[in-house]
Amino acid sequence: MNAETASMIIARPPRLPQAPRRPAAATESVTIGVRWGDLFGAPAPARADCEALDALAHLRGVAAGQTVFTHGERSRALVVLLSGDVAMGLATPGGPMRTERLVHGPAWLDASSAWLDRAYVLDAVALTAVQVAELARAPLQALLDRRPQLAQRLLVSLACEVRRLTVHTHELMHKDAPARLATWLCERCQPGDGASNQVVVRLAERKSDIASQLGMTPETMSRLMRTLSDQRLIEVDGYTVQVLDLRALRRLAES
Repeated sequence: MNAETASMIIARPPRLPQAPRRPAAATESVTIGVRWGDLFGAPAPARADCEALDALAHLRGVAAGQTVFTHGERSRALVVLLSGDVAMGLATPGGPMRTERLVHGPAWLDASSAWLDRAYVLDAVALTAVQVAELARAPLQALLDRRPQLAQRLLVSLACEVRRLTVHTHELMHKDAPARLATWLCERCQPGDGASNQVVVRLAERKSDIASQLGMTPETMSRLMRTLSDQRLIEVDGYTVQVLDLRALRRLAES
């Protein structure tokens, strides 16, 4: 496959929906339990702590294309993405949302606004059908006062999130465009199908959304993808990028 064809394929993932105001029909009841261990990491919180969190959590489903929350909306709860994919960014009047980052559950969607009694800074739009849990600040604070070990686990979890965002900001400021793209690909590598040692990256976003996250234009990203293909570091096949030389790609990411 030539480089021009590869560039066209990268641009094909489905168009990100605009960020409409959240209608009542966008939410529905959810009966699944929250896997708090997936959110807090190992070791999982004590069973009593998980049960206490379950009692506080308001669970709901959001359909693909609908808004989880909007910027400017006052936050009263910490928001956890249990499953599915959400785009975070700012909607433009009459146009698509400018995506700043993508979140795959389980993960925090917003764990800061409620503590500060502030409005959400970004729009959050469901790319797929998602399930979220909301923890109202006041009862959560009371629970943490009674359970200091749980409070410490939450503090560590939020510190990890701050560190991740700090690393991302550092990379945007100090890494050049090829290194940022190589880092993005390396972070998303996963085993391919079958018994081979193939390593792949599966594309689920529009080229423009990926480029926006990496602080570059879609044209620059297309050019870099062609360069990596020409150097035989990757090979593009539909929505899948096969990594041909993971070691070289990692060296580029660290440059």
